[in-house]
Amino acid sequence: MSDAVRVVCPRCDTTNRVPAARLGDGPRCGECRAPLFEGRPVALSEARFRRHLRASDLPLLVDFWASWCGPCRAMAPEFEAAARNLEPRLRLIKVSTEEAPGLAAELGIASIPTLALFAGGREVARRAGAMPARQIVEWARAAAAGAAGAPAA
Repeated sequence: MSDAVRVVCPRCDTTNRVPAARLGDGPRCGECRAPLFEGRPVALSEARFRRHLRASDLPLLVDFWASWCGPCRAMAPEFEAAARNLEPRLRLIKVSTEEAPGLAAELGIASIPTLALFAGGREVARRAGAMPARQIVEWARAAAAGAAGAPAA
């Protein structure tokens, strides 16, 4: 299964192996049977974020946000719309800087909302400020393509 992609379940955090060609076929978790992709961001704690970062082959697009932040609240539905366009090639994640202040400090999140793209377990791109869904999708695709060594289109 050399073309298999490791995908972490958004519900139970079990690592699943999915053939790359079948990512768009509605795969389900082998443990809890939940869909692996639902076209919406996954809210994660610091520990769950670290698990997804360590165990997933998919690039992770993370929205660092806080409940008191007006631009963060305004961007939330845009980020959700972007998830419908970017899954299953990227996993979209939301991490509250209020609930994970240590992670935010470790990663140097200085302003919110901040989008960070992680690939291969490391951060490869970052952008601060609220964006509409179309811009999130364009930026994420270009950043992911650049991270993979492909020309950004």
